[in-house]
Amino acid sequence: KLMRFFIGFLLIVIGFFLVWKTEAIVGFAGYSDWAEKNLGTEGGTRLMYKLIGIGCIFLGMMAITGLYEGFMEATVGALFVR
Repeated sequence: KLMRFFIGFLLIVIGFFLVWKTEAIVGFAGYSDWAEKNLGTEGGTRLMYKLIGIGCIFLGMMAITGLYEGFMEATVGALFVR
């Protein structure tokens, strides 16, 4: 349980910084041609980093509360039926 909490908290922190410091991340990592083409004209890369950050926060909250395994089984579990 402690490891699950630690991993969830780490995901939340990473996601928070992805959303909060998007401009610094774009300055460090650069622009994504795919994101600029498909997510918007000027702010597609920023939107992509923010969406990834929100996804990290969502996964971190599920990991802390123990809902991660149930969510994965209900959504993508059907793709890996034995």
